[in-house]
Amino acid sequence: MKVKGLRWWIIGLIALAAIINYIDRQAFSVLWEAGIAEELYPELDQEGRKKVYGRIGFYFIIAYALGQALFGRIFDKLGTRIGFVLSIGFWSLATALHALVKGFAGFTFVRVLLGLSEAGNWPGAAKGNAEWFPTQERAVAQGIFNFGASFGAMISIPAIGFLAQKLHWQLVFLIIATLGFLWLIPWMIYAKTTPKKHPWITDKEKKYILDGQENEAVKADGSEVEKSLSYGKILSLKQSWGVIIASAAIDPIWWIFVIWIPNYLVNVFNMDIAGITKYGWVPFLGAMIGAWFGGLLAKAFFKKGWSVNKVRKMTIGIGCAIMLPALLALSSPGNALIAVVIMAVILFGFQTAIGNIQTLPSDLLSGKSVGTLSGLAGMSAKFAAAILTWYIGDKLPVDKYSFVFLIGAALVGIVILSVWVLIPKIQRIQNS
Repeated sequence: MKVKGLRWWIIGLIALAAIINYIDRQAFSVLWEAGIAEELYPELDQEGRKKVYGRIGFYFIIAYALGQALFGRIFDKLGTRIGFVLSIGFWSLATALHALVKGFAGFTFVRVLLGLSEAGNWPGAAKGNAEWFPTQERAVAQGIFNFGASFGAMISIPAIGFLAQKLHWQLVFLIIATLGFLWLIPWMIYAKTTPKKHPWITDKEKKYILDGQENEAVKADGSEVEKSLSYGKILSLKQSWGVIIASAAIDPIWWIFVIWIPNYLVNVFNMDIAGITKYGWVPFLGAMIGAWFGGLLAKAFFKKGWSVNKVRKMTIGIGCAIMLPALLALSSPGNALIAVVIMAVILFGFQTAIGNIQTLPSDLLSGKSVGTLSGLAGMSAKFAAAILTWYIGDKLPVDKYSFVFLIGAALVGIVILSVWVLIPKIQRIQNS
């Protein structure tokens, strides 16, 4: 049996995994405001509950950071197929375990397990993208994946909010845990192996993919000649540090909204769960559109005959130019509706830029090392996000959220400097 456009089926499944990933991840932030905090910590005020939530979030992101590096290596060693089975299998189990724990220690444990396993989704997507798409289509493929993440983030808040108004929070966790286990069925059927060996890929599509993978070093018979680079070699390259620092600067901006939107709406605008359900999805609509826009914009630039260097830097620059003024404006939004609309603009710009930042490992290194650099970049990004999460939870009063958005504006400047200075020309590094 041959399947036309098999690469789009593969990236579609990876995007679906990202949707499930965000539903699982966002559940805790919504259900915390919908019942967990009040049920488990009735003696604490809003400030006290925010600190507990922030500390749990801190440990979740630290685990997520470690998981990025761990799964980056797992995907490079065991392959995309098995890597996703391990990642989504364990994170679905962790989601189900949320229904069985109570208290700070219990939730910290299951959030750490969730963070470690969920982290595989991103180096896995980068690895799958590098395997299944030619260079000129990678931003589009990454945009589809990021669309999945943004769509998942967008629908998770109203969907979980709706369920939380009907069911106890423990049952909600069990319901959403089943999604990941169900995903494994089509993945095992379609993702049999790489495009070089897949029995269902057409000869035309196979040739199109392999001919367009300019970053792959191969022998005449089509077998790979390069091995995965060591961590030391990868970290000795200034271009690697450009990717790592850019990721560490831009990623915390996303996590501000992923972790804190429900808490922000409750503490700044006195919303209840119905209000969170009504407004909390709006920022991620902007992210979802931005994920498409960034990929399509890069593809349009490629059609103009632009180099990889010019395409990536132009698209990243446009995304940063959108984020910067919007972050400054969010420090004083006026009301909840204006706030979530500005957030949508920020996340639109974020997704325009991040999809092209995430393709940099596959632009710079050979396929055997893409997952490792992607994992290192993801790990650094999550450590930075964890520090900001700790700061918001432990040190920032509930009425001082505006300062966080000023920090975000400064991070945008770091993104620009790291890409333009440390990666003077985005191209495959010879003898990598």
